Amino acid sequence: MEPNGTSGKHGLEGDPDLQFLLVGGELVKIRSSRWKKIRFFKLQEDCKTFWHESHNPFRRKQTFSIDDIDSVRQGRQSEGLNKHTNSGDEDQCFSIIFKGSKKNLDLMAANREVAKQWVSGLDKIISNMLNLSRQQKSEHWIINCMRKADKNDDNKMTLKELKHFLRQVNIEVDDTYAADIFKKCDKSNSGSLEGSEIEHFYDLLTHREEIDVIYGKYAQTEGQMSARDLLNFLLNEQREQVPMEDALKLIDKYEVDETAKQKKCMSKDGFLMYLHQAEGSVLNPAHKQVYQDMHQPLNHYYISSSHNTYLMADQLKGPSSTEAYIKALMKSCRCVELDCWDGANGEPVIYHGYTLTSKVLFRDVIKAINDYAFKTSDYPVILSLENHCTVDQQKLMAHYLVSILGDALVSKPLGNTMPTDFPSPEELKGKFLIKGKRLNKLDACLNNNSLLEEDTVSEEDEAADCKENGQKAKSKKSKIKLAKELSDVVIYCKSVHFNGFEHAKEKQAFYEMSSFKESKAFNLAENSATAYMHHNMDKLSRIYPAGSRTDSSNYNPVPTWNVGCQIVALNFQTPSKEMHINQGRFLPNGASGYILKPEFQRSLSSQFDPNTLSRGPWLKRKTFNVMVISAQQLPKLNKDKQKSIVDPLVRVEIYGVPADNASKETHYIDNNGFNPMWNERFVFDIHVPELAMVRFVVEDYDSTSQNDLIGQYCLPLTSVQNGYRHVPLLTKRGDVISSAGLFMHFMLTDAQ
Repeated sequence: MEPNGTSGKHGLEGDPDLQFLLVGGELVKIRSSRWKKIRFFKLQEDCKTFWHESHNPFRRKQTFSIDDIDSVRQGRQSEGLNKHTNSGDEDQCFSIIFKGSKKNLDLMAANREVAKQWVSGLDKIISNMLNLSRQQKSEHWIINCMRKADKNDDNKMTLKELKHFLRQVNIEVDDTYAADIFKKCDKSNSGSLEGSEIEHFYDLLTHREEIDVIYGKYAQTEGQMSARDLLNFLLNEQREQVPMEDALKLIDKYEVDETAKQKKCMSKDGFLMYLHQAEGSVLNPAHKQVYQDMHQPLNHYYISSSHNTYLMADQLKGPSSTEAYIKALMKSCRCVELDCWDGANGEPVIYHGYTLTSKVLFRDVIKAINDYAFKTSDYPVILSLENHCTVDQQKLMAHYLVSILGDALVSKPLGNTMPTDFPSPEELKGKFLIKGKRLNKLDACLNNNSLLEEDTVSEEDEAADCKENGQKAKSKKSKIKLAKELSDVVIYCKSVHFNGFEHAKEKQAFYEMSSFKESKAFNLAENSATAYMHHNMDKLSRIYPAGSRTDSSNYNPVPTWNVGCQIVALNFQTPSKEMHINQGRFLPNGASGYILKPEFQRSLSSQFDPNTLSRGPWLKRKTFNVMVISAQQLPKLNKDKQKSIVDPLVRVEIYGVPADNASKETHYIDNNGFNPMWNERFVFDIHVPELAMVRFVVEDYDSTSQNDLIGQYCLPLTSVQNGYRHVPLLTKRGDVISSAGLFMHFMLTDAQ
């Protein structure tokens, strides 16, 4: 039942960690200080699914897929374990963190060695799953479906089982068609398919006509692609300026047939393999690493930024959690927000003031941030403090920042002289910057001037907004007392009120930054775009969502990026189109959370205005040709309904300067999520390519209600590769859908 010898183990055969997981064992599952129960866990034979016993009568069979796991954390690294276990149990504890909103699994093993073996075993199969090529994944996926379809486990498939199987892989076939395929494959006329007949059936199923056509056109050497043919394809179709050795490398890397490999040829299977890899992806592989200049001043970069980072859900009653900070930091978010209030026992807490959101200790949040800040990116993290605390609790906040973050906290300017500009992300690697109020100018740090001008400061703009929405409306300019200790750790990001661009130019130092509510920012971006952009050439700007967004929805970040705003804060906890655009914006440059702004947003002579495009270095008119060819293995949205096959359509959206915003969509295809073909061509005129983002959306067409999202992917136009490319698809939450994808052709050329 396994075409091409595909097995679930994929190179881990005989591995002791894998054997350990297959045998399984007992672990203590921990839900609270009182709920701690022994449960048996084991990896299923498919090496893809985990089973654990459950005493819940409604859930006798508890399983989850390895694909659902986001990460495994050794030690008491989750909120639950931190709360409900003792520090002496550190070595025995570990947590399984899931993607999306599924609850963590907090577990405790009998001893340190056993815990270690569970964690290393799980890590191994997770990374093994990630390394499976898309091709293997799709085979894997199909074989799993075949197994499910083979109801009586006799390794034979009847017509009924075949139809059930086709439904599993999202193909609606009418009875005559099903019977046709069946007859074609059932050479022995036995009424069921076995052995080589199943192979044949599998081939019919995985056959991709569109790839045949492309391969046929370039395979000019006895029906195969020689290295020279492949090079022609790379030069002509993929528009890659590469030498012959690159073609040879690809053959060496992806050719599956040994004979072809020896002849330095690429078979059709090898060609399909190549198209499914990074080299055949829409995202330029060179942009997967940090490729930009990271030595410019900090304010020359867009910085991935989160708002109300402590919330897991909405901002009226959602839970606050350290987990939310970890999730954002692991997505390379580089600016997180801490809403600080006086808590019980003199301990400051973080929550959304005047609402029912739960509270979390300031100390715990700083610990979590310290542990997870630099796991996915080395570049600096800004902690944006919104301070509502009394002086005593502020002193404690300062104590925690200094004691927990240690040397990583920037507590004085780099170098020994008064700076006139920001340090670069490179110079600030592994460092934390605090954004907040400061009592005096920065030069006080250097001349040990301990005289304070005043010990009260006007409240942060966002804090005042938050009050207007709360019950305690105060006058806009309320004053709060500020502890010197907390003031002293604010170095490069001192919060000040914005009083217009002229005032800022004359009176504000480079390190004095303002926060703008979205409505104010949009207004300035529309009516004073060039002035706003110049303001951002030597200062930082932070944009935040209106307090009226109680559902924690998001605004479109693009208009404020267009005028060079760096810290455009979104609700990371809310999956939305705006978050997809943010994820796309920060996808390249090694997903480091920093993207260098285009030259024309950094150079003082620039007169760029995104709303009225004059001539200038930003105007590089391009024609973007997009051919939507096909999609593969789109997931069924409604798994319960056997008949629910998707009716997919594809939309291509461009976000950039107003002149470039556009959206075009294909027709929908009835009942085919397995291999729908559109072959539709779209042409977009692009004026400012350096600011354009491209988003691909696949939806399930519905004539009576809103279309459902099947998958999406977003990236900057400057990171798109020309030619025939596969586009991965992500869920609404931004996780990869492992076997699905789009197949498209792109051509970005200078406009005639």
